[in-house]
Amino acid sequence: PPAWGRTPWQPPSLPPAPCRAFSNNKIQVDLDESSGVAMMKFKSPPVNSLSLDFLTEFSISLEKLENDRACRGVIITSAVPKIFSSGLDITEMCGKSMEHYAEFWRAVQEMWVRLYGSNMVTVAAVNGSSPAGGCLIALSCDYRIMAENPKFSIGLNETQLGIVAPFWFKDTFVNVVGQRIAERSLQLGSLHPAPEALKFGLVDELVPEEKLLEKASAVMAQWLALPDHARQLTKSMMRKAVLDRLVAHREEDIKYFINFISKESIQKSLRMYMEMLKKKK
Repeated sequence: PPAWGRTPWQPPSLPPAPCRAFSNNKIQVDLDESSGVAMMKFKSPPVNSLSLDFLTEFSISLEKLENDRACRGVIITSAVPKIFSSGLDITEMCGKSMEHYAEFWRAVQEMWVRLYGSNMVTVAAVNGSSPAGGCLIALSCDYRIMAENPKFSIGLNETQLGIVAPFWFKDTFVNVVGQRIAERSLQLGSLHPAPEALKFGLVDELVPEEKLLEKASAVMAQWLALPDHARQLTKSMMRKAVLDRLVAHREEDIKYFINFISKESIQKSLRMYMEMLKKKK
């Protein structure tokens, strides 16, 4: 059978299919073969939270695109209004077994390793708020464009929940905004409104929401104008140290997460945070 994503052989007279879609439950992917660009849309209402299912689907979608010779770049955005992704699903970290925590955390690591280390050009079109894990997804892309709306914010706000951003979240953040801004922002668990995020370099540019995807496509074309191999080797050189650091310590990182998250004090603050969210609704 043909490999995934390869169209079976067709006589030369037939033009190739210009656009292929493979859709899962939580993520919609459309690949335009003429441009080599895939559009990946998060569609897991209400807030695109990164559940175990979502993370697994995300990693599989990235792997499929990575293995498809027709695909050179991916634009990541949300199909849910006003939210890019609310980050890790707290219900996956609350009142579950040690085995579950290990499986969940391994899926978080896998998602980051695939996205941060991707050979494709990755552009985040941030069309809503993007706290915590949502911010990590955007930070892991090559370029970030955010909708010009001061109501939308982005940042690693883990400390507000009484938890701590792991070292590899921190490394990714420091590499984008620098040590001082990262240090202050991480300690305070700051969520930066879009204009402030631009000022700090957390996002590369702001555009009106209705122009977001058009701008993302233009940026993508600019990046794809370069020879792939040269750009890929450069990206790998820039990111290798940060990736290697997690890859070398994955098991330790999982153990640390399990020990931390299963502490009664941490479980208590997560339960309080969930209660607060319920009241907000």
